[in-house]
Amino acid sequence: MAGYLVEDTRKVTTHRLLEMKQAGKKIAMLTSYDYSMAQIVDAAGVDIILVGDSASNMMAGNVTTLPITLDQMIYHARSVVRGVKRALVVCDMPFGTYQVDPQDAVRNAVRIMQETGCDALKLEGGVEILPAVKLILDAGIPVMGHLGLTPQSINKFGTYAVRAREEAEANKLRTDAMALDEVGCCAVVLEKIPADLATEVSQKIKVPTISIGAGGGCDGQVLVVHDMLGMNKGFSPKFLRRYANLYDIMIDAIGQYVTDVKSGDFPNQDEQY
Repeated sequence: MAGYLVEDTRKVTTHRLLEMKQAGKKIAMLTSYDYSMAQIVDAAGVDIILVGDSASNMMAGNVTTLPITLDQMIYHARSVVRGVKRALVVCDMPFGTYQVDPQDAVRNAVRIMQETGCDALKLEGGVEILPAVKLILDAGIPVMGHLGLTPQSINKFGTYAVRAREEAEANKLRTDAMALDEVGCCAVVLEKIPADLATEVSQKIKVPTISIGAGGGCDGQVLVVHDMLGMNKGFSPKFLRRYANLYDIMIDAIGQYVTDVKSGDFPNQDEQY
């Protein structure tokens, strides 16, 4: 196996994320939705594994993240946790589980933590959801914020275009980031905002920032694992770097299997009892 850049093999915690920011060490984060993928991602040295509500797209084929339910997120997160030894596991709270009532939010948060064993939760939004964030934090549950392009609000935005280009929206993002930092979030994801703004926010708040399409000035980066491995051919944003082309590799492998079965080549004499 290749030697990966993991200096410390201890379990990653929210405290260690802060230490990484303070030491200028970049944070690597990827999604996972099942046990097998989580084992591989963790073994490769990723610091944070996000059980994203992007499972709605990647695993269920939905157009948006909105349809995935609390029960489904718990299923995915529980599966991921079983495969992880080192990485901090963060689970997205799905749409509708924290926006309506802060008391409901903390009940749902406690249920996710109890039933999955994950390490932290991620919520989308700024000052609007602060009452829910504060209650969840008061319950002893770490919270990761998420600002910029927030996919659960896609119907309000009407587009997946870059956010916070205009000064008013940029100022709101600054205010939201400071509020999430001050209330005690352990990190903040910044999605698809101008790189200069992301760098500015990263320098102003104490906790780590994680970029997805927000440039290299953040304290870490996150991608959807299916995208960076080239398993998903229909998504090619500017910020995505593909590190493999598993779609074609898997098509070729499966196609060869089909050919071998139909020709009688598989199984051969050495592959049967």
